Amino acid sequence: MQTNKSKKISIRDIAVLSVFGVIIYISKVVLEFLPNFHLITMFIITLTVVYRAKALISIYVFVFLIVYMNGLSLWTIPYFYIWLFPFILTLILPRNLPDKISAICWTGISVLHGFLYGTLFAPFQSIAFGLSFEATIAFIITGLPWDLLHGISNGLVSLLILPLVKLLKKIT
Repeated sequence: MQTNKSKKISIRDIAVLSVFGVIIYISKVVLEFLPNFHLITMFIITLTVVYRAKALISIYVFVFLIVYMNGLSLWTIPYFYIWLFPFILTLILPRNLPDKISAICWTGISVLHGFLYGTLFAPFQSIAFGLSFEATIAFIITGLPWDLLHGISNGLVSLLILPLVKLLKKIT
């Protein structure tokens, strides 16, 4: 039987990670009534810790569901790169950190992603709308209150990462 530590992708990995992509999408839809509160970053970090690079399957199943359900539009295009930020930061963390240090790092990544969400969106918005540098900075500044809320909510939800990582490692 192939383990998740293997670099090969098994049919089981594809199935499990695709289901997680659907779960991420459903969690986003269910929580849309709460501004800038979601489980997406928490799931991305959790899956990256457990499945490493294979977590890209879940990320892009989620992204393609967003595009399929909402259409390819100016707000969905950045989804192709914006979720790589927590994925890459999590992937480069050392794997053998103590649980408390890992949890602090994962929370830091979650909060940082929330705080920088508008800034990460800005390059695409700037290109798509032909914004000047000054207009791009104004776009970022205008979104700062929402990014602050996003970072705080990501930090709260990140408290679920360690227990979920332990559970997934136990059952996979």
